[in-house]
Amino acid sequence: MTKEVTIHSEYITLGQFLKLADIIDSGGMAKWFLQEHHITVNGEEDNRRGRKLRDGDSIVIKDVGRFTVSTKE
Repeated sequence: MTKEVTIHSEYITLGQFLKLADIIDSGGMAKWFLQEHHITVNGEEDNRRGRKLRDGDSIVIKDVGRFTVSTKE
C-alpha cells in the first residue's frame, strides 16, 4: 500500500519529507537514517537529504514502505 504525503509548497527535500511522513522524529535524524536505509526515488537509488521531491514523486524505503508526494489537499 502506498501512503500519500501532502505538501503545501512546490517541493520538499528528502530530509524534510522523512519528518513530515513520520518516519523520523527530528530533522537531525535524517542524515543517519539516509545512511542506514535503502531509498529509491522514482526508481533510482538516492540518499541525499537535499533531494527535491515534487508532486507525483514516488519514494520507496526498504522495510518501511512506499510513499507518494502530493500537492492535493
